[in-house]
Amino acid sequence: MHNKRTWIDKLSDFISGKGFYLVVLICVAAIALSGYYLVQGVRGGLDSTLDQPVTGSAAIRDTPAPSARPSLKPSPSPAPSARVTAPPAISAAPAPSAAPESSAAPTPSLAPAPLVFTWPVKGAVAKAFSVEALVYNETMGDWRTHSGMDIAADLGTKVLSTANGSVSAIYQDDLMGTVVKIDHGQGLVSLYANLSEAPTVSVGDAVTTGAIIGTVGQTAASESSQPAHLHFAMYQDGVAVDPVGYLPQN
Repeated sequence: MHNKRTWIDKLSDFISGKGFYLVVLICVAAIALSGYYLVQGVRGGLDSTLDQPVTGSAAIRDTPAPSARPSLKPSPSPAPSARVTAPPAISAAPAPSAAPESSAAPTPSLAPAPLVFTWPVKGAVAKAFSVEALVYNETMGDWRTHSGMDIAADLGTKVLSTANGSVSAIYQDDLMGTVVKIDHGQGLVSLYANLSEAPTVSVGDAVTTGAIIGTVGQTAASESSQPAHLHFAMYQDGVAVDPVGYLPQN
């Protein structure tokens, strides 16, 4: 009985014969073809990466070749300009204060008000001022200068300050008795002598024109033989001056 061969049997015979080599060749060709495409794919990826533009921040500078060896000698600095600009002033911050200070300019000092003079007592001039000519002193019995003026006045008559000022001295003089001095400023001083022993002012008191400073007494030993009077003198910078030049017309 003749058996009919199937296609599977035929294929098996082919493979076991010459077909074996053909299958091996086809497998090698497939492997080679797969490797080729694999290499081409990898190369293509690398080429696309290499073809991308460089976007980094690095800059390529074209450094020129030096034409000559640079000199080691420093170049001279340029001469300074003749014009000098002052640096801006730095203002210090004001120190805090308890109360705001006035920005107004300080008021200039004013000259002292002129003095107004008055007679220390009302009376006739018994003996005038005389420093250049000698006058006779009845009590002492000699001729001498007279650095003040004697104004006739009764005992106990109130004696007035001739002008504004400050009492600078009160003392007992051996020849002129009780003495009061008043400083009127600007080097001007008035002197009141032959006062009673108890003046009505003290050293340092401020007095005004016409203020009572004491009373007429009889304490001046060098003028005790004369009628009651006030010995009144004035000094400018320590030099005796005629009081009449300061007093209003009597």
